[in-house]
Amino acid sequence: MLSYEEQIAFILLVVICGAIASIGFGRIFKIINRGSTADRSDNLVGRFVKALIDVGLQRTIFKARPLASTFHAMIFFGFSFYILVNVNDVLEAYVEGWTTIGGGPLASAFNLFSDIFSVFVLVGMIFFLIRRFIGKPKVFEFNKNVLLNPSVASGGVKRDSLIVGIFILIHVSSRWLGTAFHLAENGHGDPFLPTASIMAGFFSGMEPASLDFGIHLTWWLAMGLIVIFLPYFPYSKHIHLMIAPVNLALGRRTPNGLMDAITDANKPGAEKFTDLPWPQIIDSYACIMCTRCHEVCPAHNSGTPLSPSALEINKRYLINQKGKEIAAGTCPDNLLDSVISEDAVWSCTTCMACVEVCPVGNEPMADILQLRRKMVFDARMPDELADVLRNLDEQGNSFGESARKRTKWTKGLDVEIKDPTKEPVKYLWFVGDFASFNQNCQDTTRKVAKVLSAAGVDFGIVAKGEKSAGNDVRRAGEEGLFEALAEDNIAMLEGCEFEEIITTDPHTFNALKNEYPSKGGNYKVQHYSTFLLDLINSGQIEIKKKVNAKVTYHDPCYLGRYNGIFDAPRELMKACGVELLEMPRNKSNSFCCGAGGGRVWMKDHDDMTQRPSENRIEEAMGLGDIKYFTVACPKDMTMYADAVKTSGNEGKIEVMDIIDYVLEAMDLQEPVDDTPVEQAAE
Repeated sequence: MLSYEEQIAFILLVVICGAIASIGFGRIFKIINRGSTADRSDNLVGRFVKALIDVGLQRTIFKARPLASTFHAMIFFGFSFYILVNVNDVLEAYVEGWTTIGGGPLASAFNLFSDIFSVFVLVGMIFFLIRRFIGKPKVFEFNKNVLLNPSVASGGVKRDSLIVGIFILIHVSSRWLGTAFHLAENGHGDPFLPTASIMAGFFSGMEPASLDFGIHLTWWLAMGLIVIFLPYFPYSKHIHLMIAPVNLALGRRTPNGLMDAITDANKPGAEKFTDLPWPQIIDSYACIMCTRCHEVCPAHNSGTPLSPSALEINKRYLINQKGKEIAAGTCPDNLLDSVISEDAVWSCTTCMACVEVCPVGNEPMADILQLRRKMVFDARMPDELADVLRNLDEQGNSFGESARKRTKWTKGLDVEIKDPTKEPVKYLWFVGDFASFNQNCQDTTRKVAKVLSAAGVDFGIVAKGEKSAGNDVRRAGEEGLFEALAEDNIAMLEGCEFEEIITTDPHTFNALKNEYPSKGGNYKVQHYSTFLLDLINSGQIEIKKKVNAKVTYHDPCYLGRYNGIFDAPRELMKACGVELLEMPRNKSNSFCCGAGGGRVWMKDHDDMTQRPSENRIEEAMGLGDIKYFTVACPKDMTMYADAVKTSGNEGKIEVMDIIDYVLEAMDLQEPVDDTPVEQAAE
């Protein structure tokens, strides 16, 4: 028990530090409240219950880095239990005779958990400090051109990590040693305090006065340090302990493929920090600075100036430096050049990998999309993107081709294709730009038509009137053009008689399925992978022979991460007899081809060291005896067919579409087999 003077001193320390900390916490609320509107009020109880369960079980942490995640879980469980430990320590200091040592079953259980979790936290924290400051993993390295905030660039993240790490080590080790002093004072160990009992043996010969001094010193180090740390807490990365569960609870519940609507057509997107929706401001506080997001970012891995992690970190340090101005709405800093560069904004492929991997629910990609909206509105965009947007506005497609040429791919095709604007069909095939106009994709498009016809599918394509679905237009930032394209397509579809829509393009699929309903276009939409699998399972497509091929498969971002379709393409290939070998990065961890978000229309960045598509081809080559790289997206066919050549793997691996296996399994084309590509070419 503390002396009366010590008790008064501790209470005064709590009041003073608590008052200072309350100013910081109040500023957090004001800053978040400055953000633009967003509705996350649905099912609040359910949201928080799920978030607490996910956090309590550390589900989101184990999305990646299993070893580091295990040590983080050790710290989390230990530190969470330490709430009870700290309450107990305060009771020991203020209640005469209060102790858990030598108590009943409940006290013994408490002692055992406090002893075990103390060791967990200490071991976990030592692991992370060694990892960051001695091991120095490459993933913690930032290019200088992404750390725009001076405090970050001068080592602010390392300093913050070191301060928090030392605080945890001193707090937990002091409490653990204090227990050992108590045991030595009582002259015996405790089987329910195994590690503290071992340490108590080293103190057994000390004088009572020395033991009493040790007890008081460690108590003040453990509890006093917490109180002194309180004012720093709102400014440190440790604030994620409080904010991360809130961020997860208030996360987006709309479909991944649906972008937030603009609230002001005259001022779309974001320019200043407070233009961001308030949930994206919360991201700044929730970020633990673990860099998982830029580890999986294809733009970052390609050497471009984009780092999703640096974006959130720069936001956080801007808050720390100019919190008063932001809270008052007077901060003059624009997001561009204070948290992210213009080049970095246009480097994003909108693959959503950063969102998928984040353990605290952050969405750095959403910030970039808001910035793009504002930049396009202000006519600040790459010249080549401006040209494509002009083509889309004038011709309805990104290739600038006449709408009359959209069905040119059907010429010479021995298949009769209906026009749903003239006669009813069961399935309307929304072909899309790349499948219609790109020469790398047209052969695949013809094969799809051949399979559908051979299977007796009642389908048709719109000869005149189909335009780009606008998925990448919206993600490039051109909100007005997207609206116009969507309205024209919906009007066109209203003039057609059909039951369902099918498409081979995941980008088109995403727009029709997720974006169009809010514009009045509600349709049942299927990607051809699920549609063809249904035809096989129902017997409408007859598998006449097995395909002899060893292949790997690439998950398109807008089919997989955005819409959760992972199994259908794999089951389709399996039904055709294909032997599938998975790349290390697959399904929700798939690596982007680099085409999304309008990147397919833009030039490679000057600093790019390797295209994402080339990186992916090298990953496939690492599997060994793989002859075919399989895709289920027209843009993927374009990107990877080119990457095979530019990566020096022409003649070693060939890009195939899932339709190739179906066509052969139906015995409608020449065999696809494991004959080496270079021999087949001879």
